[in-house]
Amino acid sequence: MNKDFSELIEYLDEKFAETAKQKDLDELKQRVDNLVTSIDKLTKSITDYHEEQLAISAKIDIHEKWIKQLAQKVGINLQE
Repeated sequence: MNKDFSELIEYLDEKFAETAKQKDLDELKQRVDNLVTSIDKLTKSITDYHEEQLAISAKIDIHEKWIKQLAQKVGINLQE
């Protein structure tokens, strides 16, 4: 009779251990998913920022060209 209980206890311990492992795996999967989502958002922010910087740089180039043209028209020598 003692043997029957010990086998049952062993069986239940294994099942609880499996359930705990699965719970840990599920939590780990959720954390990884959260990290991937955060990385995706950060990547989008960096990409948006980079595109904005390119647009600003293009505008600055145009403005510098206009300033040089204006300076030439009015006879001002710009030093670099």
